[in-house]
Amino acid sequence: MNNRLPDSQHARLDGGASVPQHVAVIMDGNGRWAKARGLPRIAGHRKGVERVRDLVAVCGERGIRYLTLFAFSSENWRRPEQEVRLLLELFMTALEREVKKLHKNAIRFRVIGDIEGLGEPLVGAILAAQSLTAMNDKLHLTVAANYGGRWDIARAARALAERCARGELAASDITPASLEPYLSLHGVPEPDLFIRTGGEQRISNFLLWQLAYTELYFTPVLWPDFERKEFVLALESYAGRERRFGHTGEQVEAARHA
Repeated sequence: MNNRLPDSQHARLDGGASVPQHVAVIMDGNGRWAKARGLPRIAGHRKGVERVRDLVAVCGERGIRYLTLFAFSSENWRRPEQEVRLLLELFMTALEREVKKLHKNAIRFRVIGDIEGLGEPLVGAILAAQSLTAMNDKLHLTVAANYGGRWDIARAARALAERCARGELAASDITPASLEPYLSLHGVPEPDLFIRTGGEQRISNFLLWQLAYTELYFTPVLWPDFERKEFVLALESYAGRERRFGHTGEQVEAARHA
């Protein structure tokens, strides 16, 4: 039996593992933060935009290359109509205000999800922002909007089924590696660290495929209060963990010294 770690895992374990390459975040608790202060829920979402700026800044300082944020799930359409409308308006406003700053700081911006459902004006702003920042490479900032992990996997499975129907691929040849190129985050390393604020301890249909080996970090801190120091605590928790990817601790130690 070959006990050697796959090259991708070996590279992630052989030094530098104390800093995640990719962080994924569910920014939860905006509404509760606002309610506790007697404010409308949208006030919490506006405050949450400030925390995104902090997160992006810390990623740049720490050398984190990929940041993926869950902004609006496919299930969020079930919220009150006025709140949904205000959320989409806030997304548009944030894009208009922040995209030039992102570009100036060499940050690549993109959105994953069924964006056509977000409406033509917002889709246009998203496409323009993606085009402007497409060649940037200091930090890859991805926002999941009208996104669901099950939708992502089903869409990829449909693409494979279409290939099978055309005779380009045999069903018996389908593997996890066959599916991955059709997922929204193709070409991006799987998240090393997943953070959820607000006290809930579930992943809520976010990156279901990609989080298979991700380290999970849950905090009761509401997203508008998730300041720099809270992010640093999450990074410190990650740095103290041993990632084994199904191998033994001895194999991981050997990989570090190989």
